[in-house]
Amino acid sequence: MVPLPIRDKPVAMLGSFINRFAIGFLIATTNIPLPPWLKGASIGLLLSLPDAIITKTYLPIIGVGTTGGLIIGSLLGALN
Repeated sequence: MVPLPIRDKPVAMLGSFINRFAIGFLIATTNIPLPPWLKGASIGLLLSLPDAIITKTYLPIIGVGTTGGLIIGSLLGALN
């Protein structure tokens, strides 16, 4: 959200933070019968789509959400 030209930057940053927090929280608390890395990537993708559609900045937002979800899912899978 930092490089995007948005009128209300603090609100956009707060929304982005809440979205990324929700990705990590849901990866850790959901019980989906998928490998942990795939569960993380799927949740990251699904939760990043609304922000990407609203801002019309698809690749960076979806890429960061999916990659972050993949990393979190992999780390949680390694810990369990």
